[in-house]
Amino acid sequence: CAWSIERPPGDTAGCTFCHTSPEERCSTCHQRHQFDPKVARKSEQCKTCHWGKDHRDWEAYDIGLHGTVYQVNKWDPQQFDWTKKLADADYVGPTCQYCYMRGGHHNVQRFSTVYASMGMSMADRGAPIWKEKRDRWASVCDDCHSPRFAKENLQAMDESVKDAGLKYRETFKVAADLVKDGVADPMPKDLAPDWSGQHVWSLKIGAYHDDPAFGGKAGESGEFRMSNCSDIERLCFESVGYFQTYIYKGMAHGSWNDATYSDGSFGMDRWLVNVKQDASQARRLAAIEKKVGITWVPESFWKTGEWLDQLTGPYIVKNHPGKTIFDLCPNPGWLDTHHAPAEEV
Repeated sequence: CAWSIERPPGDTAGCTFCHTSPEERCSTCHQRHQFDPKVARKSEQCKTCHWGKDHRDWEAYDIGLHGTVYQVNKWDPQQFDWTKKLADADYVGPTCQYCYMRGGHHNVQRFSTVYASMGMSMADRGAPIWKEKRDRWASVCDDCHSPRFAKENLQAMDESVKDAGLKYRETFKVAADLVKDGVADPMPKDLAPDWSGQHVWSLKIGAYHDDPAFGGKAGESGEFRMSNCSDIERLCFESVGYFQTYIYKGMAHGSWNDATYSDGSFGMDRWLVNVKQDASQARRLAAIEKKVGITWVPESFWKTGEWLDQLTGPYIVKNHPGKTIFDLCPNPGWLDTHHAPAEEV
């Protein structure tokens, strides 16, 4: 993601320690110095990577109903017998491994529901393309609950994510209209080059393709930024990258508090209000400047700075004039923002 790959390595050490070779190693879950299945079967083993603002799995599980059952019973071998293989497990409550690696299957995504970039990409979750995946997800719940219970909870998650999508679109439209009207401060052209070496608006993704008003050419796409962008863009990023994922993760893990109060639904409400308030002030200020004849010139610190010059965009422009990251990586794979994976469309 741009908020990671555009920054110097020291800024994103926490990202790279998880999102590199550890994803491929047995010792990530089984522990190199204690390679014991009994350890790997416990939920805490997933905690090292799967927690935090934009992937709030552990917190959602831990304070949800299932996590509470796990925490108060995990010491009792009658309730959680860690010596048994996962295929033979008969737990009083689900662990991360029980649900995602059901029966000992090591493909943890096999039993996940509609992912859609951690819930940040808008998708019709009830579309036929997802039926097999959703039925498989619900079948895990059926081990302890009735089929109706599982499907009702899945529907509840769908509704929560759909409502979050309404706030997502409304928040982004307020920000997009500022850019289109030229009153966003700073405008994309007033910033240092973005992660790709261009000046495409950072929120020009998905529905914003192919609109020259956002600084990109046909087919080009922006990427979320959390650094060196307007406060409104940062609020939009946090609303979706953090709070919408709280809703998605909270509902998926039975953590209603996370989905609503702990910066989930209520957090998106607050950020939408802040974006509207900031936009209103920006428009009023622009109207005053126009009336008194002030031509605003953005501060130079948006374009250059000791830390800012270390970002990917300025580096590309300085060392590869006229090039973008797509020229330097003609087949960028996971860097390619032009096309979403087919399963997420």
